[in-house]
Amino acid sequence: MTTTPPPAALGAIMSERRQLINVAYRLLGSLADAEDVVQETYARWYAMTPRQQEAIESPGAWLTRVASRVCLDLLRSARARRESYVGEWIPEPLPDRTEWIDGGRDAGSADPADRVTLDESVNMAFLVVLESMTPAERVSFVLHDVFRYSFAEVAEIVGRTPAACRQLASSARRRIRASKPAASTTPAARRADVVREFKQAWEAKDLDALIRLLDPEATAVGDGGGLVGAALHPVAGAERIARYFVDLAERAPGVEILERTVNAQPGLVVRQDGITVTVLAFEVTGDRIKQVWGVRNPEKLRPWTTA
Repeated sequence: MTTTPPPAALGAIMSERRQLINVAYRLLGSLADAEDVVQETYARWYAMTPRQQEAIESPGAWLTRVASRVCLDLLRSARARRESYVGEWIPEPLPDRTEWIDGGRDAGSADPADRVTLDESVNMAFLVVLESMTPAERVSFVLHDVFRYSFAEVAEIVGRTPAACRQLASSARRRIRASKPAASTTPAARRADVVREFKQAWEAKDLDALIRLLDPEATAVGDGGGLVGAALHPVAGAERIARYFVDLAERAPGVEILERTVNAQPGLVVRQDGITVTVLAFEVTGDRIKQVWGVRNPEKLRPWTTA
């Protein structure tokens, strides 16, 4: 028979929930999957006897280790699932109220140049690069570079030596540096201005203004998951993207376009009859938009309608 834990112990365990969601979302790129992982982690904790629980020196570390291992298993199976996904797969966007940007660990003596802050680690460009990594690379990099776990701790989770995990994180770091998605030299205020100008031009169906705001080599990616209409392949080039958005505006009159923070960056939310139908994330370089990600899969947008 399982004994109900005392309130103090229960509070200490449940206080780890935010940290676990922080880790799981960055490892999986899906808020829904992250919440499932945390639920599974707590189920494993409460499946133990009180004596087994008391024998664990650091419950928080145990919970993170279990959650990370569950994430690693999910990442290994995700590749097969993604192969059958209809169209492009984009990480699930976070609404404002779920942008957890605290809860990290002390960076200690880590090189500040290599540190990735928690808000940087949820921007869409960063998460897309994480998708290109192997599961072991992603877990090693996120746990070490973002959450500051030692390679000895990471090794316990990944099932490799600390030296091997160091190499995995180093390989992941090279991918990040090659794509340079995390840190834009464009000031935040200017990024917001560019996105606002894009919104205004889109609402006005101003093709020329949209083209001017887009980098000539810009790319737009849509994710409908086969459930709603979305471009099955990336749209490349400023003029093609501009025409695509003007066409969208003409085919969907009466929608409401809102300025919202999307994954710690200026973004746009499209609502129809009070329901969020599209969330747009942008990568802005200088005075132009380099990348647009449009999430339309309704399964990924449920938190946005209830936010």
